[in-house]
Amino acid sequence: MTDLVVIGAGVVGAAAAYFASLAGLRVVVAERGAIAGGTSSAGEGNLLVSDKEAGPELDLALYAQRVWREDLAEHAGLWEFESKGGLVVAGSEASAAALRELAVHQRRHGVEVRDIPGDELRGYEPHLSPELRGGAFYPQDAQVQPMLVVAHLLRLARGLGARVRTGAEVTGFLRAGDRVTGVRTTAGDLPAGAVLNAAGTWAGDVAALAGTHVPVLPRRGFVLVTQPMPARTIRHKVYAAEYVGDVASSDAALQTSPVVEGTGSGTILIGASRERVGFDRTVSTAAIGALASKAIALFPMLRDVRVMRTYLGFRPYCPDHLPVIGPDPRAPGLWHACGHEGAGIGLSAGTGKLIAQALTGERPDLELEPFAPERFPEPEEVLS
Repeated sequence: MTDLVVIGAGVVGAAAAYFASLAGLRVVVAERGAIAGGTSSAGEGNLLVSDKEAGPELDLALYAQRVWREDLAEHAGLWEFESKGGLVVAGSEASAAALRELAVHQRRHGVEVRDIPGDELRGYEPHLSPELRGGAFYPQDAQVQPMLVVAHLLRLARGLGARVRTGAEVTGFLRAGDRVTGVRTTAGDLPAGAVLNAAGTWAGDVAALAGTHVPVLPRRGFVLVTQPMPARTIRHKVYAAEYVGDVASSDAALQTSPVVEGTGSGTILIGASRERVGFDRTVSTAAIGALASKAIALFPMLRDVRVMRTYLGFRPYCPDHLPVIGPDPRAPGLWHACGHEGAGIGLSAGTGKLIAQALTGERPDLELEPFAPERFPEPEEVLS
């Protein structure tokens, strides 16, 4: 008998499958497409605390950092874990003051952050514009290669007895009365003691199949990839202070704020854009042009660097900007781990361990109540 079916072989599903298997559960992962075929293949691999304001998401990010650096430390080389640190920069005195104020609140909650005067920024990044007014350095920020995370976590889970079924699209749920007892898929039924919805941007559709409501929506973003540059041309993850506001915004219109970082291969990744346009995969020249111009404003030398390609992905967005983690009392037996938006790579390890603890009857290391699935009203309640 399978103890847990995980719907979705992205980074959150892979982390949950690994930690659940490590805890002794018999796990099957059901994926309709390819492993890491959704959002996990279209991100930069950020493990950030710097962009989180004080609250439940920051608590989860700090917890996830411990899981990455302690529970998963022996495997860090498999997914190219790099504790490169994040440098947030401000182009005006007002932005610099707001950044210092944010840092004050973050420090109170365990974030390591150093205020950097404008004239010291180029000691961190020699190619930065001299016009910047100040910044903050976050040594806890890190990066991984997300597709390698997914592949290796699932490999480790299989070594513990888990099974991975690709080409198995979930079409419905098995029931015993009101209780969810498994899933129906295009590859056959999968009975289980519990089912975890880790379907990323499609998590809302999966929840609807179970007759429950989780308002996860896609939020499109683009990334630019430059030609290879000499090693350590850009040493840290560097982004403008406005990025924090964009992450917390619910605006559906296009927003762009520069996020620039180097990779081990020498290419430079440039983000970040956000817009709610459904699953429209049309290339937006407006978004790409804005990202390029804003990146050049941070690093003027990028003006002469060629962009080799661009790619896009869809972040699983929740209206209150908190992920959905935990059991769904509206459909007993159904659990959720979804809605992490652009923080899913970083939060996945913490989410997976918390889910495994709760499923096996342990007290989770972090209180799950802020992430409860039932915090959202049903659609008819919204209209009434």
